[in-house]
Amino acid sequence: MTVKYKKPELLAPAGSLEKLKIAFQYGADAVYFGGSAFSLRAAAQNFTFEEIKEGAEFAHKLGKKIYCTVNVMPRNEGVEQLPEFLKKLEEAKVDAVLVSDLGVFRTVQKNTNLPIHISTQANTVNYEGCNMWHELGAERVVLARECSLKEIREIRQHIPEELELEVFVHGAMCMSYSGRCLLSSYMTGRDSNRGACAQSCRWKYSLVEEKRPNEYFPIEEDENGTYIMNSKDLCMIEHLPELLEAGISSLKIEGRNKSEYYVAIVVNAYRKAIDLYYEDPENYKLPKELLAEMYKVSHREYNTGFFFNEPKSDAIIYHTNDHVREYDVVAIVQEYDEKSQIALCKQRNKFVKGDKVEILSPGSMGQSFIVEELYNEEGEAIEGCPHPGMMCKVKIPFKVGKNSFLRKEL
Repeated sequence: MTVKYKKPELLAPAGSLEKLKIAFQYGADAVYFGGSAFSLRAAAQNFTFEEIKEGAEFAHKLGKKIYCTVNVMPRNEGVEQLPEFLKKLEEAKVDAVLVSDLGVFRTVQKNTNLPIHISTQANTVNYEGCNMWHELGAERVVLARECSLKEIREIRQHIPEELELEVFVHGAMCMSYSGRCLLSSYMTGRDSNRGACAQSCRWKYSLVEEKRPNEYFPIEEDENGTYIMNSKDLCMIEHLPELLEAGISSLKIEGRNKSEYYVAIVVNAYRKAIDLYYEDPENYKLPKELLAEMYKVSHREYNTGFFFNEPKSDAIIYHTNDHVREYDVVAIVQEYDEKSQIALCKQRNKFVKGDKVEILSPGSMGQSFIVEELYNEEGEAIEGCPHPGMMCKVKIPFKVGKNSFLRKEL
C-alpha cells in the first residue's frame, strides 16, 4: 500500500510554558498557545512575551514549531491595540498566528510578515471558502468541526496542494457551531467569542412553567437532573487511517486548560499510533494499550463528532457534567539516579508505601511497580505522601526520565 499523503503534524495544546515543553517531550511536532491577550482561552495561564520567546527558542532547537492563537472577534478598541501585540509575536519568532476575524487577518498582513492559519472559529466548511482564504494569503485552514471525512476529502481535491488543512481529532466538543456561542455572554456577561466562556452548556438545567416561577421540573426523569447541552468528548485514535488518508496536514488536540498529564498521555498515544501507521500502513492495527490510554486520563464519554455522521442525541451526556476519572497522577519525576534507583518526585495526589504505581514516560506507558521505599526530601523514610506539592523520593526499579508521571488506579 502506497501512502498518498506525507505524515501530518501532531499539534498539541500548551496552556503554559511547562505544558509546551512536556508536549514536545512526549512527541508533538508543534503546539498552539495563547498570549496575554486576543486568545479564546482567557482562563488558561497563557504566555507572557518572555515565555513566548523562550518557548520559540525551545521549539526551534528541536526543529519544531509554535503557533499563537489570535482568534478573538475584537471590537474597535481591540483592533487599535492589536498591531503592537502582533509585532511582539513576530519579534519572538512565532511560526504562525491563528485568526478567525477578517479585521485581525488584515491587521496581521498590514503590520507583520507572520504566516496566517485560519482558526476553526471562521467556520470554514467548503473548498471555496478554503480557496478564498488561500487567495488572501493564508497558509493553512483549520476546518470547522462540523465537517465530515467525506467533505474533508472533497475539500482536499479542490484546493491547491500547498494549502494545508488542520482538523481537531481529540478533546472537548462545543454545543455551538465551531465554538461561536452567545450562551455564556447572555447568561453571565462573559463573551466566549472574546475568550471568557463560562461553559454554560455544561450546567444543570430544569424547566420552569411561566405561571409557577418557583417550581422547577426536571426536563428528563433522573435523580441527577439533566444537562441538555453537555456534549461528549471527541476521540479519533481508533480512526487514524481514515484521517491520514484524507489529506489532512495537521491533527489537532484540544485542551489548553487541561493538565500536563492530559497533554502528555494524549500526545504520547497519538504519536505512537501515527508512527506505527506510517511504518506499515498495509498491516496497521491500533494496539489495545494505546486505546486504553485514552481512558486513563480524565474525560467525558467519547464519540467521533461529525466525522462519520451528524451527531444527534447520542452525542450529549444528559445525566451528569462530571468527568470519568479512573487514574490519579500521584507524582511527577524531577530527576532520577540510576545508581541508587531513587527518583526525586513532586507529589500531586496522596500515595503510600505498598501502592501499585504505573509509569507514563515519553514513548512508553504501563510499566508498573510496588512502592517499597519512600522518603522525604531529606532522605528520611516515610510511610506516605499526604501533602500536595511536597517533594519526595521514590525507589523505582527501572530507569525513568524527567517529567515521567506516576499514576495509580482508583
